[in-house]
Amino acid sequence: MNRREFLSAAAAVPALAQQQQAPDPSQTITLEVNRVNILFTVSDRKGRFVNNLMRDEFEVYENKKKQKILEFVTESNIPLRLALLVDTSNSIRNRFRFEVETASQFLASVVRPEQDRALIFGFDTAPYLVQGLTNDTAVLGRKLRDLRPGGGTALFETIFIACRDHLGKEQPKHKFRRALILIGDGEDNSSHFTRDQALEMAHKTDTLIYAISTNMTKIETDGDKLLKYFCSETGGLAFFPFKAEDLAQDFENIANELRSQYSILYRPEPLNPDGKYHTIQVKVRERKDVVVRARKGYYADGRGGE
Repeated sequence: MNRREFLSAAAAVPALAQQQQAPDPSQTITLEVNRVNILFTVSDRKGRFVNNLMRDEFEVYENKKKQKILEFVTESNIPLRLALLVDTSNSIRNRFRFEVETASQFLASVVRPEQDRALIFGFDTAPYLVQGLTNDTAVLGRKLRDLRPGGGTALFETIFIACRDHLGKEQPKHKFRRALILIGDGEDNSSHFTRDQALEMAHKTDTLIYAISTNMTKIETDGDKLLKYFCSETGGLAFFPFKAEDLAQDFENIANELRSQYSILYRPEPLNPDGKYHTIQVKVRERKDVVVRARKGYYADGRGGE
């Protein structure tokens, strides 16, 4: 489905901004959580992955209280559910075609037909689904190349919808690694959702956010800061290429990281299904030479488990 077809069919898709009034910012969206799954990456001070750590080397804290680890896995083969979000606003027009081609090569290299799926959203004044979850990399590449730039920027809304209506539908949560790869400048001027609502939905669907900035200058913008924030809060990473040719390496780094992660599952003690945000910290015992990158928390609602 191309962009015009999607927008003309918007009446059948309740999640789209055109059909809904702006949500109440005070509204809390909660999922049922009796167990918490954390995907995380460990690297040394030079940024190299550390993949040989064992279960008893890790500690997990929720709201500063140590938790008992129920399951521990080195996540090299867990099925991927990826969402590629491409900014098609006028602000990125000059680099658009190269970015799309590089993204297509990334999907072709990382999606394993037997177990992985990826989807594509474009966004300008509103989000539009370019391709739903599929393992067909040829289709993904073709749909990416059909994108055309133009319009405003509905970044927050696209993150929210991609997580809620697509990545979050894959259950059980701990059986899939969900990641959202955002290509854009971090600006938003058209969304019906706030930054915090978008981040909350990423947390609720256990989605890592990675970003590749289209600001190819060495001057940090507010958009760059926003991209860093989303990635840091969810356990992902933001990349800032200074020339178009750096994009391929950034995508390769994301692909390598998706295959170099650990997973810990624990049941919160005490279990407190209050619907509020609970902080998480993962530590490596007696190791000061490594860096752990994980999401910083989750929203708790314990009505029935993960």
